[in-house]
Amino acid sequence: MMWIELGVVLLSIFLGARLGGVAIGFAGGLGVMVLALLGVEPGNIPWDVILIIMSVISAIAAMQMAGGMDYLVHLAERMMRRHPDKITLVAPLITYFMTLLAGTGHTAFSTLPVIAQVAKEQQIRPSRPLSVSVVASQIAITASPVSAAMVFFASIMEPRGVSYLELLGICITSTLAAVILTSFVANHLGCELKDDPVYQQRLANGEIKLPDQSQIEIKPGAKFSVMIFVIAIMAVMAYATAISPTIGLITDPTLSRDQAIISLMLTAALAITMVCKLDAEQIVTAATFRSGMSACICVMGVAWLGDTFVEANLDAIKHTASSLLSAYPWMLAVVLFFAAMLLYSQAATTKALLPAALALGVAPVTAVASFAAVSALFVLPTYPTLLAAVEMDDTGSTRIGKAVFNHPFMIPGLLAISLAVAFGFAIGSVVL
Repeated sequence: MMWIELGVVLLSIFLGARLGGVAIGFAGGLGVMVLALLGVEPGNIPWDVILIIMSVISAIAAMQMAGGMDYLVHLAERMMRRHPDKITLVAPLITYFMTLLAGTGHTAFSTLPVIAQVAKEQQIRPSRPLSVSVVASQIAITASPVSAAMVFFASIMEPRGVSYLELLGICITSTLAAVILTSFVANHLGCELKDDPVYQQRLANGEIKLPDQSQIEIKPGAKFSVMIFVIAIMAVMAYATAISPTIGLITDPTLSRDQAIISLMLTAALAITMVCKLDAEQIVTAATFRSGMSACICVMGVAWLGDTFVEANLDAIKHTASSLLSAYPWMLAVVLFFAAMLLYSQAATTKALLPAALALGVAPVTAVASFAAVSALFVLPTYPTLLAAVEMDDTGSTRIGKAVFNHPFMIPGLLAISLAVAFGFAIGSVVL
């Protein structure tokens, strides 16, 4: 029966991935229903992850409506134009830190047009900075102090002796080092722009857009909205550290970490709305709000489906996987990689598989080091930020090949995750 149930899970995910977007969440619901008809007890819906995403996205959407995102993009553009010849290194660092700050990779949407434009002006192949920037925005989720994936992972690692600060320290150091090294490698991928036949053809046909030098208008409350959001993130980190058993400043907290994040982010959204005098009804129209709520549906359906399958077959999975993972700990990263490729969500992959991996007796250092592998959302070229990068590059250098998997995000993505996992094992073995 386990193989039949696995078939239902894979078919549901495949159907959702084919339809794209929020449909992967819908397909997860279908899979749970089919498994229930086969006599499988439905698993747990990851409400904690969903509520964290909703609260963080609410604050980000308020910040966007106040002009905070435009202000951050303005700062990013100034930095990229200050060092245009180093765009392949600077751009990924910008998308990395924006995701680290916001807890969602969708912040990369706003910077992709600037990256493509600056690269084109410098006659640098746009696929180089664009590909690494998209990968950096995905892998930074596993280092962000407010991402749903990190918050959930921290909650299951602390009982195993890994503090919140230790986890952040290892994940930020390993993923940032991986992104920087990947940027240097990506600077040599593909032919030069002037030698690309697709670019030459588009240039001859007049399909290349002229650079847009229009300035972004910064709203009066933009800086205040960013400041409020940053203060909220610092408060989250301070509180999570204070209630950590290793620090023990607050031994009997009234609010759990999840509740603190949710309440602080909603309070930040309220403060931005009041200070910047926003129309609260307009916040739900923000692009980040729509994408965030879509992510909630995806996580709900897919993580629920994954938990249903894992809980129903935990004994069989333990029997099969425990000896393999004991002999080859790095195999956990491979499993997480392929799961994330199908689940399309770091939070959903973390929620569905890492508790089961720890139940198998996987060492804390192995779990922490392998965590970056849940960022393999670039393999199938259908993820929103990946598609946006393809659309933004009118030179044609960032294109998806006929074989589907031969796209410019594959090598940087594989390299970044491999390096992050390797660095995670090296740093984790010293720290933990």
